[in-house]
Amino acid sequence: MSGWVQDVITEQEAKTLDGLFAERVKRSPDGEAYRAFERASGTWVSRSWRQIADEVARWQRALSREGLKAGDKVAVLLRNCPEWVIFDQAALSLGLVVVPLYTDDRPDNVAYILDHAEVTLLLVQDAGRWRRLEPAIGDGGPLRRVVLLESNGDQGGGIEERLRVADDWLPSETAGYRLRETVDGGGDALASIVYTSGTTGRPKGVMLSHRNMLWVAGAALNTIGVYREDVFLSFLPLSHTLERSHGYYTPMMAGSAVVFSRSVAQLSDDLSTQKPTVMITVPRIFERVYGKLQDRMAKGPAIGRALFRLAVSVGWRRFERQQGRARWTPALLLHPFLDALVGRKVRDGLGGRLRACAAGGAPLSEEIARVFIGLGIPVLQGYGLTETSPLLSVNTLKDNIPASVGLPLPGLQLKFGDSDELLVRGPNVMAGYWKNPEATADTIDAEGWLHTGDQARLDSNGHLYITGRIKDILVLSNGEKIPPADMEMAIALDTLFEQVMVVGEGRPYLTALVVLNPAQWPELAAKYGLDPSDEAAVEDDRVTGEVLNRIRAALKDFPGYAKVRRVALTFDPWTIDNGLITPTLKVKRSRVLERYSGEVTTMYNAGLTG
Repeated sequence: MSGWVQDVITEQEAKTLDGLFAERVKRSPDGEAYRAFERASGTWVSRSWRQIADEVARWQRALSREGLKAGDKVAVLLRNCPEWVIFDQAALSLGLVVVPLYTDDRPDNVAYILDHAEVTLLLVQDAGRWRRLEPAIGDGGPLRRVVLLESNGDQGGGIEERLRVADDWLPSETAGYRLRETVDGGGDALASIVYTSGTTGRPKGVMLSHRNMLWVAGAALNTIGVYREDVFLSFLPLSHTLERSHGYYTPMMAGSAVVFSRSVAQLSDDLSTQKPTVMITVPRIFERVYGKLQDRMAKGPAIGRALFRLAVSVGWRRFERQQGRARWTPALLLHPFLDALVGRKVRDGLGGRLRACAAGGAPLSEEIARVFIGLGIPVLQGYGLTETSPLLSVNTLKDNIPASVGLPLPGLQLKFGDSDELLVRGPNVMAGYWKNPEATADTIDAEGWLHTGDQARLDSNGHLYITGRIKDILVLSNGEKIPPADMEMAIALDTLFEQVMVVGEGRPYLTALVVLNPAQWPELAAKYGLDPSDEAAVEDDRVTGEVLNRIRAALKDFPGYAKVRRVALTFDPWTIDNGLITPTLKVKRSRVLERYSGEVTTMYNAGLTG
């Protein structure tokens, strides 16, 4: 960026994650660190690195008074806010191990993690959340201190011995921020235990060292390029390692500011008013925006739809030419006109300054990526695992192939095992799973190669493509092997479908469980003269016939054997609360199959449709 400055703190200079923070405070004491919305004043409030350091010092002193020793586990259950960072840095500077928790996770899952990780202190958002958690956690176990960040006069149904309100628990004054002088284990010391989402059972605790997360944060910074003038918008939960490593540690390395979004529901407003330049996101956000654009186009005039399609097509051609993969064509002369009519308006709705949108955590549809890139929004798909801190590969602004998950980070070793499984070795690979040597041995072999469980390939230009998930492959009774994720992603592009799961393991053909979009259903019901409030209406043959036709259209580019022959429709969403998806929005396939076992049996007993 012309005139922008890079002020990078290297892994070697930082040594540890708290060392990174101390060096940033030293270099940029008066620079903007974090910006958050203050509900009391109704305004956005900015804090400098020096101000954050003063707060870290208070939390250091409060934690020290609890008698905690290096290696003890402390957990944080907060929405994204400066206090998440402050608590993390205070704990790390004392040699404590931080266990991040999802605010919307099920109480029984949180209780399991707290017990399994042997957490002694928990910082929780407010009394309401503690009330929901307390029955599952109980009085036993290692947890001996609970700190409420917010109280509003409510202390969760009564004061108990282990419960404190942060305002009372924190000292009013402190001698100032201090960096620990000796670091047991240095960068190799355990910094965090991050629990996986648990799609196939109880979550496993991934042990990540200071060096793991420092290395991957620096590798991402060097690959994409991050500047002191950048403004990151933070809305993915900081308990998600993607956001923590690259929406927290990476900008700290670069001296960039971070704005904490108020909520997903207010994301659009926050983008418009705070105008970030970088955003770490998951495909679901793009899918939602894409769905809104499609709905708007469908309800608008035909000329509007034509202009939108042309703007995307010409914008994509321009992008391909900038990437060196396409020649100039006269159609490019239309770009300024089409961009003014279409592209610029979409970009302005996202703040107008986004120069990089890194997407990970799940596959991003190539079609959706082409739309946003064609409209001038630089979407960079990446790939990784919690077990790799998490990034393994990412596209760059100058070498972006959206169908791929980018270029492997420099310094990593990759190879392919049985069934084209991707194996990786490098400084971002976890130490193992907490208290689970069997699972560790299953994942990291004797030579230090981490087995990702994903099938992949490298093209001649070094770009990595994920082609399937070994454990998620459906094997039909005729021996055909089908990866369902790509099919589900293609089907879900239709805004009628809120959630989709393809079924077929050991069966003669494929079927699908589909959650309908309640906002789209009334229009479809009216088309066939059905009462939209009658849930039985989804069993009408005309409805299921149309759904199957729309699914076939979505799968037109898939092989002939990838054909969904029957569907079961529902309005009941798969949520974290009902245990059908994880806090990272991954579908728990076995739980969904268990919940809808009757519907699955009916689909296979009723014969074929089409």
